[in-house]
Amino acid sequence: MTIPQSGTPPDSHFEFSTVTGYFLQDEATTDPDTFDYVESNFGLITRPYDTDSTFDPDNQKTQWERLGHKVETLNRESPPEVSYKLLYLGRHGEGYHNVAERRYGTDAWDCYWSLLDGDENGNWVDCRLTDIGIGQAEKAHKAWLKQIEARIPFPQSYYVSPLNRCLATAAVTFRGTKMPGTEPFRPLVKELLRETTGLHTCDMRSTKSEIIKEYPEYRIEPGFSEEDPLWDPKTRESNSGRTARFYEFLSDVFAHDENVFMSFTAHSGAITSILEVVGHREFALATGGVIPVLVRAERVPGPAPKRVVEPPMEAPKCKEDPRSFVSRGVEVLAKA
Repeated sequence: MTIPQSGTPPDSHFEFSTVTGYFLQDEATTDPDTFDYVESNFGLITRPYDTDSTFDPDNQKTQWERLGHKVETLNRESPPEVSYKLLYLGRHGEGYHNVAERRYGTDAWDCYWSLLDGDENGNWVDCRLTDIGIGQAEKAHKAWLKQIEARIPFPQSYYVSPLNRCLATAAVTFRGTKMPGTEPFRPLVKELLRETTGLHTCDMRSTKSEIIKEYPEYRIEPGFSEEDPLWDPKTRESNSGRTARFYEFLSDVFAHDENVFMSFTAHSGAITSILEVVGHREFALATGGVIPVLVRAERVPGPAPKRVVEPPMEAPKCKEDPRSFVSRGVEVLAKA
């Protein structure tokens, strides 16, 4: 797989880091399995900032307003080579592929079922959201409305994966919020904002024409090809390869987008790699989940250090007949 270059001059590169202390998800004591992003105000920590005395001397501003001012101050007082952005990372709602993996089990899914177009229950090529997935996106929509009342810094840029489950999740999440940039909602579709590519048919995107037909108001980034250039039917991108791709993605965003507050609607693997690139602790999101991350980027002279990138992988060999996993998966679902 060839990764499109970020456009960052070859004589410099970005070094990314997470600025901790602002969100509960930054802290090792926060358990991803039990964390509720809705009830915790996206994880925003109630605390004072050193900028409060001049911005909010009478203690009339909300926590979000004070955080927004703090981030803007960081940018204003930083040297030209340093910038800060607050990223709102949202995972898509449940898709039919998520249901199928639970039905068959991860081993059978990886070695057999994920390579097919679907089963008797439906098709998962560039799969759609289930009713539960739509409900999870509606939950995110309501969560955003709640934070808007608390005066969250509005996203100034909206980016979305080209896979249908993300295109749909973003639409349900942000349409009707009345935030700037959502009436009409016209996010930018970015090729690299993808799940791990290859083998799994759920991770093969639709054609450019099909995306435009279903989401005519969405903007497509320049150079976006008609057919999927990243999906390979024979091999799957390694985790380190995916993380290298997201280093290029973030370098592209930080090099070309001057906005500070950004929304990304993406995937579990995508968000895992973004967090790794910016030095955040591992924090797995459930389908429909949201995690904000304050990121510091510094443009450093010289080319980026070489990354160790494992080669793409072939599908694993099935340890037993994958069709025997069906009843086992159904039993698991029945108990869930």
